Amino acid sequence: MKVTEHIAKAKGKTLFSFEVLPPLKGQSIQQAYRAVDQMMEYNPSFINVTYHREEYIFKPLANGFHEKKVVRKRPGTVGMCAALQSRYKIDTIPHILCGGFSKEETENFLIDLDFLEIDNVLALRGDPVKGETYFQSEAKGNNYAKDLILQIKDLNNGIYQDEDLQNPTPTNFCIGSAGYPEKHMEAPNLDTDILKLKEKVDAGAEYIITQMFFDNQKYFSFVEKCREAGIDIPIIPGLKPLSTQRQLSIIPHRFHVDLPEELVIEAVKCKTKEEVTALGVEWCIAQSKELKKYGVPSLHYYSMGKTERITKILKEVF
Repeated sequence: MKVTEHIAKAKGKTLFSFEVLPPLKGQSIQQAYRAVDQMMEYNPSFINVTYHREEYIFKPLANGFHEKKVVRKRPGTVGMCAALQSRYKIDTIPHILCGGFSKEETENFLIDLDFLEIDNVLALRGDPVKGETYFQSEAKGNNYAKDLILQIKDLNNGIYQDEDLQNPTPTNFCIGSAGYPEKHMEAPNLDTDILKLKEKVDAGAEYIITQMFFDNQKYFSFVEKCREAGIDIPIIPGLKPLSTQRQLSIIPHRFHVDLPEELVIEAVKCKTKEEVTALGVEWCIAQSKELKKYGVPSLHYYSMGKTERITKILKEVF
């Protein structure tokens, strides 16, 4: 079932979803199953599965030179989506990136998803690989998320990269996009970023999942600005509970997200990691309750594989 169909079927009731990571190469999927098992009691509507593009490492050689090797630390996104759908009878949403794919590879990726009856995708540009200052697309790849969305939309209309195909079968993906209540790090300002988001919606995006935020007013203002810009598709808020004091610097640096002064002051007072985790859960519960009261279509939790904290939140909110 498509995300938009889940939302329509709920008739105003707030749903919830969460994100999981494929296991590191060499590890079993059983660990992911144990994490998902904890969440199923609360009836999630869908599960997002992240995609991790290649990384470059340089291995020293005996002659003093270094060999550049391409590694993929978390392969298995498609397989994990299929496994979760089969095991739990729940819809999965694979992330699909511009980075690391040519358009032909993107098409083949989407064909695999279509054969597996995966109805939803989240189309993302992706981040630069380590060593790149700015994002660089693959040769013959998509440069921006809008381009990726257009390719998926073309496939939904039966338009493939190979124009000589006879009677090609159209796919039927529900396409999601990312939104940034505090703007994308590369955007000059929020208004410009929302104009770019509108372009993605016009290209074919049918729902939006936001970057994490810790101040609900940022989300409320973002939604209002989106509606003023003519963006009328569902905007699903993304949430993550704070869990360590180190994240007070990591989250702003890596995700370009502001942390409210009140949350920072209370986190700094904490003497142990357990106290920070409890504070983060409490803060996220309050956020979730306010957003649910506001009438958001769904709440999306970035669990990073740590579902124990999320289940504590769900117990109080759903």
